[in-house]
Amino acid sequence: MYEINFGKPEHVHFIGIGGISMSGLAEVLLDAGFHVSGSDNKESELTKRLSEKGADITIGQKAENIRLPLDCIVYTAAIHPDNPEFVAAVESKVPMLTRAQLLGQIMRNYETPIAVAGTHGKTTTTSMLAQVLLSAGLDPTVSVGGILPAIGGNIRVGSSGTFVTEACEYTNSFLSFFPKIALILNVEEDHMDFFKDLDDIANSFNRFARLVPEDGTVIICKENSCFDMVTDGVKGALVTYSLTSDADYTASDISFDEYGCGSFTCLERGTSLGSFALKVPGMHNISNALAVIACSRTLGLEPDVIRQGFDAFTGAERRFEYKGTYNEAVIIDDYAHHPSEIRATLNAAANYPHKKLIVAFQPHTYTRTKAFLDDFAKALSVADQVLLADIYAAREQNTIGISSKDLMDKINALGGNAEYLDSFEKISSHLRDSLKEGDLLITMGAGNINEVGEDLL
Repeated sequence: MYEINFGKPEHVHFIGIGGISMSGLAEVLLDAGFHVSGSDNKESELTKRLSEKGADITIGQKAENIRLPLDCIVYTAAIHPDNPEFVAAVESKVPMLTRAQLLGQIMRNYETPIAVAGTHGKTTTTSMLAQVLLSAGLDPTVSVGGILPAIGGNIRVGSSGTFVTEACEYTNSFLSFFPKIALILNVEEDHMDFFKDLDDIANSFNRFARLVPEDGTVIICKENSCFDMVTDGVKGALVTYSLTSDADYTASDISFDEYGCGSFTCLERGTSLGSFALKVPGMHNISNALAVIACSRTLGLEPDVIRQGFDAFTGAERRFEYKGTYNEAVIIDDYAHHPSEIRATLNAAANYPHKKLIVAFQPHTYTRTKAFLDDFAKALSVADQVLLADIYAAREQNTIGISSKDLMDKINALGGNAEYLDSFEKISSHLRDSLKEGDLLITMGAGNINEVGEDLL
C-alpha cells in the first residue's frame, strides 16, 4: 500500500471530494501543505469551502480530471468501478488509496487517535466527545460525519496529539485505522449488502477492537448482545458502560426536562461523579454520554470539565435538529435510517411537547429497506401519521423489487397511518394543507428528505 509522506507534501487527487468524510480529509491535507485537487457530481458548501482553502475542484466526474503528474489518488466506496474518472485513475498507474486507508495513515501521525464505532450514534457521540475535548482545552483534530456548529463544519485541525474520528464498519473500512482508544457503541445488523449476518458484523467489530494496542483502551457498551464475541482477544484495557446492567460506568436518577433532554447521575465503578445534564434529547443520548464520560476519564479529565462540554453541546446537524416552525407546528430533522435509530428518535419525540406526531420518512437503500421491512413498519407505526417518500438509492440499483409502497402496506397492516407520496413536492403540499398548531413534524432519513422541511420554512 502506498504510504503518504506527511513530511513532504505532494499532490493528492480525491474522486468524490464533496463527501462528508472525504472533504474533511482533503482539508487536513490542505492544512498540512499538500496540493489537493478533486471532483464531485455537484457543488456544495463543502466543495466551496475547499475551493476557498486552495483546492482545485472540478464539478462532474470524467476521465480528463486525472491530470498527471499526480502522486496519489483517493476514492470512496461510493465510486463504482465503471466510473470514468476511476477507470482513468486505474489506467494512470498512479498509487491509489481508499478513503479509509488515508484516514488510517492520518491517524498514525497523532499520539492519541480516538475512533468512535457502532451501528448507530457515531456522529452524535464523536461530536459530543469533541465538544468535551474543546472545553478541556485539548485542541483536538476532529473528523466527524456531520456538521458540528462548535467547529464550523465537519473537520477541525488542532495542534495537539489528540485526533477524534468516526469509524464506519461498512466494507470493513475501520480495519484500516490505528486507534489508541476505540469506542464501540452498539453492534447490530446493518449494511446487509456487504455483511452476511450479525456474526459476520460482530467478527468485523472484534477485528477492529483488536487493533487497539496493549497500552490502549477499548470502551464498549455492555448491553451489546454479541459483547463476548466483540471483546474476545482484546489486547488493550477493557472499559464498559451500560444503562441496564453492571458496568464500569452506569447512570442512575435519570430524568427528562420538558424537551426530552436527560439528566442523570454517573457512577464510575460504583462511585458517584455527580449529576450531568444534556441539551440533546432521548435515552440513547444518555448512553452516548456515558461512552463520552468513559473516554474523557480515560484521558484524565475531571467531571466538571466534562459537564462544561455537555453544557456547550447542543447537537450535530440532522440529529434531532430543531429547524423552525410552520403554522405553529415544530419541524425537527433527523438522520435516522435504521429501525433502532427510528425507535430512539421517536422515543425522544415522546418527551417533546406535541399533540400530533407526523413523520416524513425517506427509506435509505433498497437492501436495507428489504432486510428490515417489518422492523421499519413496527418502529414507524407509533407515529400518528407517516408520509413516505421514494427510497433513496444511494449506491444501489433496485434489482430486488422493493418500494416505499411495501412499507406503507406493512405500517397500515399494523394499524398505523401511512401514505406514500411519489415526490417531495407532494409531501410538502400535503403538509402545507394539514400542519397546525401543536403538531410535531420530523423529517427523517439519511438522504435528502430534510429538503421538505426547508421548503416549508
